[in-house]
Amino acid sequence: MSMNAAMRRPSLDGALIGWDVGGAHLKAARIEPDDRLSGVWLEPCPLWRSLDQLRQAIDRIEAAMPANGACAHAVTMTGEMVDLFATRQAGVQALAAFLDERLGAGRVYFYAGTHGWLDVSQARQHAEWVASANWHATAHLISTCVSEALLIDIGSTTTDLIPIRNGAVATSSSSDRERLSAGELVYTGVVRTPVMALASEAPVAGHFTPLMAEHFATSSDVYRILGLLPDKADLHDTADGGAKTQAASRARLARMVGRDAAELSDQAWADLAAWFAEAQMARIGRAARQVLSRELLAATAPVIIAGVGGFLGPRLAARLGRPVINFSQILTPHAHPDMIDECAPAVAVGRLLAAHRPPRNLHAPADTPCG
Repeated sequence: MSMNAAMRRPSLDGALIGWDVGGAHLKAARIEPDDRLSGVWLEPCPLWRSLDQLRQAIDRIEAAMPANGACAHAVTMTGEMVDLFATRQAGVQALAAFLDERLGAGRVYFYAGTHGWLDVSQARQHAEWVASANWHATAHLISTCVSEALLIDIGSTTTDLIPIRNGAVATSSSSDRERLSAGELVYTGVVRTPVMALASEAPVAGHFTPLMAEHFATSSDVYRILGLLPDKADLHDTADGGAKTQAASRARLARMVGRDAAELSDQAWADLAAWFAEAQMARIGRAARQVLSRELLAATAPVIIAGVGGFLGPRLAARLGRPVINFSQILTPHAHPDMIDECAPAVAVGRLLAAHRPPRNLHAPADTPCG
């Protein structure tokens, strides 16, 4: 099913918006009629609470955009898996219906990976094609620009590792179930991952101490203590609802090992945070080795980094012995300086849909998605 055959096409001559509807965040990217990427937005959206959270997040993003509305919307999602919905199919169906109504009936295209673009009726009928396809959008866009690479998108909650070979997305996985087994989806991120999911024990004051199986601290505390966490990455409440300071993060981390922060020095807690960061890096690196053992990429093929955890990119690429490129670097000359890497799937679906615009004159070919 393709863009040309799958659905009636509204005009793509005007501006359009790419949306990535996650379970915890909403991301958007606006593409102007001249293919310029004019803005990228990231908003908290605790979708597990209600669809009204999504409505409010859309309202906030639209309020920040130029007054003239978009002619079309490109949507990808992972939010269907939150426990607001009884099943993932029900989640896609509910989100597709909501977005078509909220953004404009007949103006919304749903990204379905290798199946192309679907209207709301088709998206609800083929929910399995639409569910959690945002990783494919990012990889698909990159494959139009780079012939061989390993995409690593490190988000707040998960990490995607997608090989690109011969200018194509090189994976046979289509579902989260398959991607988990293939090492292409790792449920670890730099903000929302509970510390108890990073390791079972840790070195504290000369002893390996088992961790408490409690939601006392998250990976955001680890990277805040280390001074690495960007403010724009951490948009949700902390594990205890407390402050987002290094001192508060040390207190939360100390609870994980049955202590109070005052019992050890700030340096000791920084060392413990570095232990957990290393454990997370090792897990992502292990998955990368698994993927690379299956898809033998040239030694010069780069790691392309995206996501709010992009600050880990250089260290990870060095471990793999590969050059590193940020996702935003392949979008020049149309790159917008802020938030591209953090909102890669939203940018990707927007640019992929924009590539279906007719040429601006009879002698010019249609733009490639990567600009």
